[in-house]
Formats: sequence, C-alpha cells, structure tokens
Amino acid sequence: MLQDHVSPRHVVIVGGGFAGLFAARAFRNSPVAVTLVDRCAHHLFQPLLYQCASGILSEGQIARPLRAVLRGHDNVRCLMAEATGVDVPGRVVHAERPDGEPVTLPYDDLIVGAGVRQSYFGHDAFARYAPGMKTLDDALDIRRRIYRAFELAEASTDPEEQGHWLTFALVGAGPTGVELAGQIREIATRTIEREFSAIDAGRARVLLFEGGDAALGSFGPTLSGRAERTLRRIGVELRLRTVVTDVDATGLTVRGNDGATERIGAGTVLWTAGVQAPPLADALAKATGAEQDRSGRIVVDPYLTIPGHPEIRVVGDMMSLDKLPGLAEVAMQSGWYAARQIRHSVERRTGAPRPFRYRDFGSAAYITRGRAVVKAGPVRVSGFLGWLIWLFIHIAFLTGFRSRIGAVLTWLVAFSSGTRRERAFVSCPTDGRPAADDGPSDGGGRNEAERHGAAPRDTAGRPDPAGQN
Repeated sequence: MLQDHVSPRHVVIVGGGFAGLFAARAFRNSPVAVTLVDRCAHHLFQPLLYQCASGILSEGQIARPLRAVLRGHDNVRCLMAEATGVDVPGRVVHAERPDGEPVTLPYDDLIVGAGVRQSYFGHDAFARYAPGMKTLDDALDIRRRIYRAFELAEASTDPEEQGHWLTFALVGAGPTGVELAGQIREIATRTIEREFSAIDAGRARVLLFEGGDAALGSFGPTLSGRAERTLRRIGVELRLRTVVTDVDATGLTVRGNDGATERIGAGTVLWTAGVQAPPLADALAKATGAEQDRSGRIVVDPYLTIPGHPEIRVVGDMMSLDKLPGLAEVAMQSGWYAARQIRHSVERRTGAPRPFRYRDFGSAAYITRGRAVVKAGPVRVSGFLGWLIWLFIHIAFLTGFRSRIGAVLTWLVAFSSGTRRERAFVSCPTDGRPAADDGPSDGGGRNEAERHGAAPRDTAGRPDPAGQN
C-alpha cells in the first residue's frame, strides 16, 4: 500500500544578519525545510564595520558567505534576493533576484529579520555627501574617503585646501561615531604620520557633533565622562549640544546651543546616527494591519508574532517590543527564540509557550588603542580593562574559527605597531560624487543608536522618540 507523501513544513527567513542566521541555525536537524533569503550572499559582523572602514580588518575577516556558515545545515537553502512584499492570505513572500527576476517563496511560517537602514530624518539629500555605515559597500566607501582625503591634501600646494581635506566631520556621538572618530585620529597620528612630505597628517582635525549633552549618553554619566576625556586627549574636537542643519559637498552647517549658526568646511563628512525600518516593513504592515512605531518598526506581541498572524514573526532590529535596543544580542536571541517556537510546534511539544525574554549581556564601545568602555548590568568598566573585555567579547562573537584567529593576529600587529594593512582603495569616477546609502542592514546593525542602545537622533541631534523600540 502506497503512503501519501507529506511535504515538510516550510519556513522562510528574510534576512541573513544576526537574527536570521541564529534562526536558521536553530532549525538544524529539525523536520522543516528552510529558505533563507537575503539581498547579500554573506553574513556581516557589523560591530566591526568601522575597523574595516579604517583599514585594520579586511572584508573577509568580518563577513562570511552564508552558504559556508550554514554548510552543515542540510535543511537550509540560501537564496540571494531582496524581499519586496508579502502575500499574507496566500502565504507567499515576493522577492527580486539581483538580475531583476521576480521570485515567489511559499511559506508555512515566516520569520522577518530584514534589519534597518540609515535614516537622515527626512533629509535624504544628506546621504549623498555624508554616507552612513551599514554595509560592506559603505565601509569600503568610507575607507576610500578617509585615505583619499590625505592623498588630496598631500597633492595640494594651497594651505587652505590642505586644511579642507584634513578636516573630518562626524555627525552623532554614539558608539560608531566615537569609534570612527578615534580611528581617524589614530590613522593620522600613528599609521601615516611620517609617510607624507607636504603635510603634517597629525594635524588632521576630527570634529564629532552631538546634539545631546554627552557622548555615549546611553552608557551613563560616569562612562560618558571618561569617554569624552579620552576623546579630547587624543585630539577629537567634541562639539556637544550642537545640531546639524545642512550638509553639502564642501562641509556642513551647524547650530549651537545659543542658536548661532556656523559654517564648517570639511573634506569628509560621515553620518553616524539615525535608523529607520526598510520598505519591507511598510509593505508587511500594510498587508497585515500591524502597528508600526515612529521609526517604522513592526510592533509584535511577547511571542514576537504580529497580532492576528501567529505564522509571522518579526525579529531583530525590525521588531518593536518593550523598547528593546537595536543590539546584536537582541537580534541573536530573538531569532533563536522565534525558530525554537516553530520547532516546538512542529515537534508537537507539550506545554504553553513562554514569552520572549531578553537577557542583557551588556554593551561595549572602543575609543582608541587600549581604551574602551563596557556596561553590563551594574558593572561599569573603562580604560585598559574595558579594552580587554571589548577584545574578548568581539573575538567570542566573530563567526568562524578562522575569522577569530585572523582578527586576533591582525589586532596584535595593529595595536602594537600602528600598522594597518587594509589601506588599499580604488579611486573611481564617482569619487567626486559621494554615493548615497545603499539600503537596509540586519541584526544588530551598527548605527550608533541601534548597536548599543542609544536613542537615534533627530535632525537636530536630540534623542528621537521614533528610534525607541
């Protein structure tokens, strides 16, 4: 007697960041078929993007092919495509391949972890002149801008033009802004200090603008104060209570706390604050009737499902639940939880499901060589000990043994000698026309407000309620 063939339950995961990757891993050896769809073919360790941008780590040390990471998961299929919408009644995800061809992905369960993208709070024109840092393309673009600025200063014979190219302005003093500002000062004073003959690279100005009262405000007044003192000691010009009102090809305009405006010329302007949900969030909300917060994130119930649609779970940076910050740890834990809930259902385990509970393992920010700040519950650590803890955390969470070993060896060389081996950049015709932000990121995206829990900023640099989960 022939038995009817029963197809396995099909789970579609949108996003290959921390949330999507940890969800896919949780389905190992489970009786389900999983399709992981992402617009990129790699998993990116976003917390170290700034080290790729500044020339310490290579792209291969912070990014691994999704297929390689999931090689031992025989029930997981990886698909390079960008999800564009969801047919909720038909349970189909609509996506588009890189060649423009449409793809339809039927599902029994859907996990959406498409992350967030850079936000300029209604001033999208700023993106052309002040790139954010959410993807590998962004990091490589910023690397090109930084090292190219020194080369253009060296090639100039006009002191005023040299000063223009040696001025770097960063908007937003959250973790990424602080880390990137510190890296640029290290490049100028340690890496290339003696390599130029016409300019003194060590005189490069790094200005860090923050509309609030403190840098790294989410770390509390003690660690924030220590971070500010370290930044000023290494030469970063920290401008607190200063809001950015305009950005163009030659610099930016700011307004101080007294209401006076100031025009600042800068060869390089970088945007390190503000996130918003990708267009997929809007499409999903429209299709399901889900509520969105002011940043466009999807409001979920304690089980990470959309109310009225238990087959759809939203995880990572794209979910809005109990004001959870956009941290990598939140993405990892929520992705794992969503997958385990589906797995328990498939395996018909008894007992009522428990709501999602986030376990806070703390936050860390690198300031400069030998200096970092760490916050974990009631513990507050800074200085050299904070730096050692920062090293341990990032080594532990890097994906893959080879990536960990490679990063450790690279750090040993970079931190002991100041050498940065990843300084190559391609000067292309678009160098004179800054590229805009190229899309969403996923799973603990390293926008400052998101990665370590600081609130995103509005265009004035003040905490933006829209950025609260």
